[in-house]
Amino acid sequence: MNEERRIEVEEVEAVAKPPKARVADRFERKRDYLAGFLAEQPRPAEPAPVEPGGDLYEAVIEALKEIYDPEIPVNIYDLGLIYDVEITPENHAMVKMTLTTPHCPVAESMPGEVELRVGSVPGVGHAEVELVWDPPWDPQKMSDEAKLELGML
Repeated sequence: MNEERRIEVEEVEAVAKPPKARVADRFERKRDYLAGFLAEQPRPAEPAPVEPGGDLYEAVIEALKEIYDPEIPVNIYDLGLIYDVEITPENHAMVKMTLTTPHCPVAESMPGEVELRVGSVPGVGHAEVELVWDPPWDPQKMSDEAKLELGML
């Protein structure tokens, strides 16, 4: 059971150099490695979102004005909960919105309702809603019509 282990050591005066790597001359080498990079043409940029306005944009805004906050008798657009609406060249609608507070009772259902309502607008290919908390909502974001409706003017 007590086997003795031995390591053999061999002393040498020099080690043979390994052979040098050789590259076959099958491929033409370019002196300037940037030649292909510099000759490449820039790719076309992603299509920019359609500027606000137009029939489809207005139809999306009208659809948003049909959605009311359950606690406040004002639509979410005039309430200032909609921060941005973009219509892409492919007619996809992207809505950036917030809620009056993160603890809002409709925090889970409201973005889904907005997505369904905007997605049902004729001409909209796909609707996407992003719920954001920055900047936080405050009553100054409301339209004058909403402030008047709530007796704040």
